[in-house]
Amino acid sequence: MTVFELLIAAFFFAASTHAVHSYKADPSVPKFADAYHATGTLQLPYAELNEPFEIYFNGTRKCSWVSMYNGIDMVFNRGDLAKGGAVFSISPTVKDSKVVPKYCFLINGTKDHPVMPQSWLPDLTGFKYGGVALEDGQKLDMWVNTTTIQNRTNKYTFYTSKTKPVKPARYVMMGYDSLIGSHFDKYIVDYDTYEEPSSISAKVFDVPEGLKCGSFPGPGIEKHIVANPYQEVTHPERGDRYAQLFDEFKEKHDRKYGNDREHSRRQVTFTNNVRFIHAHNRKPLSYKLAINPLADRHADELRRTRGRLISKGYNGGLPFDSSEINPADVPDAIDWNLIGAVSQVKDQATCGSCWSFGSTGAIEGAYYVKNKKMVRFSQQNLMDCSWEYGNNGCNGGEEYRSYQYIIDHKGLMTEEDYGGYLGQNGQCHFDASKAMVKIKSYTNVTSGDQDALKKAIGTLGPVAVGIDASRPTFSFYSHGVYYDKNCGNTTDDLDHAVLAVGYGEMDKKKYWLIKNSWSTYWGNNGYVMIDWKDNNCGVASDATFVTLE
Repeated sequence: MTVFELLIAAFFFAASTHAVHSYKADPSVPKFADAYHATGTLQLPYAELNEPFEIYFNGTRKCSWVSMYNGIDMVFNRGDLAKGGAVFSISPTVKDSKVVPKYCFLINGTKDHPVMPQSWLPDLTGFKYGGVALEDGQKLDMWVNTTTIQNRTNKYTFYTSKTKPVKPARYVMMGYDSLIGSHFDKYIVDYDTYEEPSSISAKVFDVPEGLKCGSFPGPGIEKHIVANPYQEVTHPERGDRYAQLFDEFKEKHDRKYGNDREHSRRQVTFTNNVRFIHAHNRKPLSYKLAINPLADRHADELRRTRGRLISKGYNGGLPFDSSEINPADVPDAIDWNLIGAVSQVKDQATCGSCWSFGSTGAIEGAYYVKNKKMVRFSQQNLMDCSWEYGNNGCNGGEEYRSYQYIIDHKGLMTEEDYGGYLGQNGQCHFDASKAMVKIKSYTNVTSGDQDALKKAIGTLGPVAVGIDASRPTFSFYSHGVYYDKNCGNTTDDLDHAVLAVGYGEMDKKKYWLIKNSWSTYWGNNGYVMIDWKDNNCGVASDATFVTLE
């Protein structure tokens, strides 16, 4: 054979071997055992969540056990029980600094809607091989499924090991909404360990003894989401329960949006907020969150409800000498709302007028203490008329500027005489002849001195305070003693004005009782208990009260 013939033969041999490599058959869609144990982490970036999980799954027995945060929160799906099975959701509490199971909620299945075990592996029907991908330094097989419903396109990518037996490595969902022109959802499941044991003890699926399990409170779809929070993650084909919950929310709060684009944006915000709320409630903390009228609000709208401005330097107030108050005269606990010195909770709406509510609240309290009579004073009077003192209506203000205005203008009108709160700026029509309350002076409680603040509230009445209300946990607070380690306590952090109406202790935690102005749908009928620890949220950092003429 000539040299030329040898070169030609070598060329065709190389080409043939390359073809064999290029057209190598794709691997088959992996199949996993009907019983497995796995641990890992779920990330929901848009809801700022990162939750560790563990699961035992037995499809043959129709049972699953899922725990979040290392066994703190647990869900048992027992499809093996009679009459359609049952779901048991167990939430924690903290007792003597230890996390213990406390609340057990039960949802019974029916013949038509039986309970199914919850798997953390996706249904791979419709997935196609997408090639080899490099993830965290590992070569993994990639499986892809893309679905489009109306304006929303969801891309699901499942990564598996190239070793045998095949193991799950990562599952990623990315959602894009063409109507709003952006990604609306993303979640990542990372599988840290995965095993298919020859058998799983039946005791794994037994609900802990000594717990009395009751029905989930309230109607609607939310209880089903709480009981099985991540069905949409691994089994989107079963439907979007968050869309149903959003419909219930819109009906309850009479929401009507301008167009389909706004509706889509609101639904995305709502879904992420609900996920945040539910995930937080799975943690062993001293307070709980709940869906409230703020759940569909964008971040910029939430900022507009926090309208307290921040000034540097002396504000003209008198110093507070708490040493003049006899400690024996200070009660261990007090609630001025029960005494009658606090008017009902209002809704400031999407207007940064919180400063006017803090100011009038302090004045109403002082008026009651002096006259033993509750009179509602006008926030709108302050919003319309105190601009020359540095207040800016719905764009923010400060309590001391309100006091200065009232002192200089010889009083403040009642809500009845001036007119009700509008939730927007209005035209000033103050009439000094109708002013019902006059301020002699205002006093600054020593910044950061919680004992001084306790003395002021306990002996003098409700006190206006600034707080940091920027944390999402505060926006969706429901009940319990609130403590968020990221809540600021310096005067530069105080973006919201509220009214401190009392203090007390619950479960060995000292708290301030705070009246907010975000309606009775927020918090505990409009109130929040804030932990004394670390001067959380700055309750004692900038507090003022008034002395009447």
